Amino acid sequence: MPLSDLFLRHAVYKGTPSGDKYPDLYGMYLLVTRTGKYWRMNYRHAGKQKTLALGIYPHVSLAQARRKAEDARKALAEGIDPNGVKRAQKAEQRSAALNTFDKLARQWLLTMQRNGSASTQKKVRNWLEGDVIPYLGKMPLNTIRPRDVLRVVQRVEARGAIDSAHRIKQLCGQVLRFGVAMDLVERDVTADLKGALAPVPRTHYPALTEPGDVAPLLRAIHGYHGHVTAVAALKLAPMLFVRPGELRAAEWSEIHLDAAEWRIPAKKMKMQLEHLVPLPTQAVAILRALQPVTGEGRYVFPCLRGGQRCMSENTINAALRSLGYAKEVMTGHGFRAMARTILDEVLQERVDLIEHQLAHSVIDPNGRAYNRTAHLPARRAMMQRWADYLDALRDDVAPPPA
Repeated sequence: MPLSDLFLRHAVYKGTPSGDKYPDLYGMYLLVTRTGKYWRMNYRHAGKQKTLALGIYPHVSLAQARRKAEDARKALAEGIDPNGVKRAQKAEQRSAALNTFDKLARQWLLTMQRNGSASTQKKVRNWLEGDVIPYLGKMPLNTIRPRDVLRVVQRVEARGAIDSAHRIKQLCGQVLRFGVAMDLVERDVTADLKGALAPVPRTHYPALTEPGDVAPLLRAIHGYHGHVTAVAALKLAPMLFVRPGELRAAEWSEIHLDAAEWRIPAKKMKMQLEHLVPLPTQAVAILRALQPVTGEGRYVFPCLRGGQRCMSENTINAALRSLGYAKEVMTGHGFRAMARTILDEVLQERVDLIEHQLAHSVIDPNGRAYNRTAHLPARRAMMQRWADYLDALRDDVAPPPA
């Protein structure tokens, strides 16, 4: 007999492992399980037995479920799989929900939150919300043309922010490629903008690269009396010469003091490849001294205002300013240029080892990128020689250039 509303309201689960089934019209039935009451319809299509989900009672009433079942029978009579119709309807609804650049960009931002630092996410969000969405946000995705994106980035370029203009073009491309992957847009139109913007001028971070200039800096760092975490970070910056963002975001889970290694995850690296930093004995000593202070938390160098975040990006540069080194003379990023120059020109270390340790892409004779552990023993020895040289330079006992 057909089901009734009275029966539906009082039906309860009787403990059948696969659920209790109560048939109705058009091959439809009510499936009662421990978790709820579900409308289902069994049918055959292309020689295969299939099941169509029609909704959940009472959100879908008996009358509504019967109409859905009748529509499914009509589709079957025309040789159409009703499950295929359902998938197409869902895809159409999803496409409509994300049909503008604004909605797609915000969905992309949600997926991006799983990777990258909080500061990078904030910067990306500000670019999109300040420079892109006000102009492209309401446009349906497939109406966006290269000239539309070009107008956006030219506005940024016109105010002198050439580097930001290039970054914003890249962000637009990432959002549109996300849309391509979701079958919401046909192509990434930013590919047609190659060469349309002025090139980014090459700039170099201010850095001291002459040993005679570096020695007083090292002595100043050695005598710095700031917060213990800032002191440790400032001493490690020239010794390890990683990027400032990598240093301040270091986590204790990445540091292996007994092995004298720091393994930086790929998601934190500019090249998106895990980077291994051999720790010289001096670095291990600094970290062991710091461990009782911050070792119970996540970050090696937590924010001074609260340990839930890592150290501010301004801490190292502020310390250098307090030591009398202006931003035009030395920056936290400048320690990389210092190491690159002196290791090569003064200590005459192998350039490929230096490039590995700078986390730059290094190609082997067969044209393949070396992996993160390439030449590790030689890099360990180089890092120890570098730390010893810095100590000797600071103490004014470094040997003269070869």
